[in-house]
Amino acid sequence: MPPCTFRSMWIAGPRVRATAAAATAAVLLLVGCGGSDGTDTDAGPVEPTRPPRVSTPPAVSESPDDDTYVLDPAMAVDEPGPLQDRLLPADLLVFGQGVLGANTVDRIKALDGVVAVEEMGLAQVTIENRAINVAAVSPASYRRFTPAASAQLQEVWDRVAGGELAIDPGLGRKLADQDGLVKMGVSADAATIHVGAFADQIPQVDAVVNEKRGDQLGMDVGNAVLISTGITSPQSVRRAIARIAGGKASVQILGPDLDTSVQQTVFLTGGSVAGVVGTFNYTILRAGRIAPDESWVASHISTEPVPILGSMTCNRAMIPQLQAALSEIVDRGLADEIDPAEYAGCYYPRFIAGSTTLSNHSFGLAFDINVPGNQRGTVGEMDRTVVSIFERWGFAWGGDWGYTDPMHFEMNRIVEPR
Repeated sequence: MPPCTFRSMWIAGPRVRATAAAATAAVLLLVGCGGSDGTDTDAGPVEPTRPPRVSTPPAVSESPDDDTYVLDPAMAVDEPGPLQDRLLPADLLVFGQGVLGANTVDRIKALDGVVAVEEMGLAQVTIENRAINVAAVSPASYRRFTPAASAQLQEVWDRVAGGELAIDPGLGRKLADQDGLVKMGVSADAATIHVGAFADQIPQVDAVVNEKRGDQLGMDVGNAVLISTGITSPQSVRRAIARIAGGKASVQILGPDLDTSVQQTVFLTGGSVAGVVGTFNYTILRAGRIAPDESWVASHISTEPVPILGSMTCNRAMIPQLQAALSEIVDRGLADEIDPAEYAGCYYPRFIAGSTTLSNHSFGLAFDINVPGNQRGTVGEMDRTVVSIFERWGFAWGGDWGYTDPMHFEMNRIVEPR
């Protein structure tokens, strides 16, 4: 078999089947270990082909003839085999600051009205200034909680078992690069994972990996449980579950929108920079603002003097290298390239406008400068020498993103000034 190459985000060609199970379904990414007709795919990149927007169940492309999806054998788990269990609704999600433990899970299972419980890992990774929720799951048992089209498409779970990522289609198209890869976090040392499938996910989960991948990403596998209550109202058992899970756990009813009535949990992972955030709870305020635990704010957020801008309120871990970068900009005669009047802040504990998604500003790890001339989707006017200085001091620049944000810089590695 030829070595794997990644040429196209969609499986294209005449070999297509339509099935009832495929209704709105997961669309597989092509893994070029030979084309779907057995031909070599190294002839060149194939332009992405999007499925038609139709009201009837769309056709779903078949997988490659080679049904082996293992890209990194060390990250593979046992193949899940055909779906055996009946599908269940995903009604409640418990998300703790640490592993919930067998006793807690057993007590939740024993509650009247609880039909099934699925243990998993849950964490956030920040990609292009948005925190996405990633679950580390057992492909064989977790699939029954997912939307029917995703649950019934065998290739999705074969690919997850093989070490690949299954991700919400809309998000995956934005984040995957031309080779179908997603860097799982802002950190320079964050793991990169190949997208094996675009697949609809349960509410409040954007993407899934297997448990070995979860370990690789630094997730606490077992810090979350998914609960199905069947015909029982999830509201009727939430209070009892919350008592068992403890005051530091988030217990939310799953629906199309985030359950803003309960506290939420952040477990940031995805490389070394995530370690300066750690885990904390927050409550949701009005107008998209959030209130992190006061103890987390006291230990992680600080206001300090910096060159050019006067003072900044940011994550404590970021401030030394930020001061060093701004000092070098002054020393090199470039201070006039940053306008203090056009600084738009660093630590903003709120959702991204119009969403319930956190950004790196919520963790104090990002800042925006020279705002008027550096709007999203533009090349911007940022001095490139200033950009290179920030990059040398451990900051990634939003101007390098697929959908640019040239006013934005965020910490992507830890640099200790000497």
